[in-house]
Amino acid sequence: MKPVSKYQFGHGRAASIAALILLLLSLTTGVSLREVVTGQPASRPLVSAVDAVGITVNDLDRSVAFFRDVLSFEKLSVTEVAGDEYEHLVGVFGVRMRVARMKLGSEMIELIEYLTPKGRPVPIDSRSNDRWFQHIAIITSDMEEAYQWLRRHKVEHVSTGPQRLPDWNPNAGGIKAFYFKDPDGHPLEILQFPEGKGDPKWHRLAMEDTSRIFLGIDHTAIVVSDTDASLKFYRDVLGLRVAGESENHGIEQERLNNVFGARLRITALKAGSGPGIEFLEYLEPHDGRPAPDDKKSNDLIDWQTSLRTEKLDDAAKTLRSRNYSNVSSAITTMPDSHKVFRRGLLVRDADAHSIRLIEE
Repeated sequence: MKPVSKYQFGHGRAASIAALILLLLSLTTGVSLREVVTGQPASRPLVSAVDAVGITVNDLDRSVAFFRDVLSFEKLSVTEVAGDEYEHLVGVFGVRMRVARMKLGSEMIELIEYLTPKGRPVPIDSRSNDRWFQHIAIITSDMEEAYQWLRRHKVEHVSTGPQRLPDWNPNAGGIKAFYFKDPDGHPLEILQFPEGKGDPKWHRLAMEDTSRIFLGIDHTAIVVSDTDASLKFYRDVLGLRVAGESENHGIEQERLNNVFGARLRITALKAGSGPGIEFLEYLEPHDGRPAPDDKKSNDLIDWQTSLRTEKLDDAAKTLRSRNYSNVSSAITTMPDSHKVFRRGLLVRDADAHSIRLIEE
């Protein structure tokens, strides 16, 4: 076939069309124009990995037993910490904390008990569309078996029961999910992907060891007021990439979240490694409450998602220039006895979810 000369269309028009195509590719894929043109990343993202998801608890021993005995997490360590560095890191004076690191598969959580000062409990009337909502999604190889196991351990329901999302939704159809609570009232989710959906590693792990009910943590989900505003923080500043999107509604979604009339815009993000971070924006209803203005790190509604970075100073400078608030007084260098990270900074996103940026 004879090639079409650019002059047949006019050089200016052809260039404009090419530029438009590149722009559309950039907007629809979340990839920068430079990456579209050259195939190379525009720059290394500030965040390289999602590390442990931190949960503030009232009684560490009770919570460790729950995650170990009910959900099959392995206890890696328990430490007790206090001192200036920890006060500056978490923004609370006079802290003494017990911290347990636990692992399920290759993903980790931190359970944090404030011995002093004690924070406020999870509000008894918390709902899934309140903007302090956060959960971890634990993958199960068998939803029915997992649900019956949770029933035997008398967990508190959030969902009416396991829900299978409808097939009319191409991005979510066939997914099975169930919300419940830990002993402090924190919401948790168990999740099972059908063939062809989800990270292939979950299907591989389910086949490799059929005796395991709980396999690992797929993501942590947070309720956001505005997806686009949240993308400015997590994608545009920290460098996470959009991995998937969906709009979910219908009776199954309502019963899963236990929110009548729920319609959600869901956006999944990933870093270079570790579990994902998922936005839950409630398009309907609009009665979800914002996080309290006086929320503190020792309040039980405060989760701390740790993100690893090799550029902590750059991250702090960029976040400060964009008026995101710090919880920490400044970047904190940890004492030699602290083995998890060398320097840290606790910040808040647009909806007051706590993000702990950590550097080796």
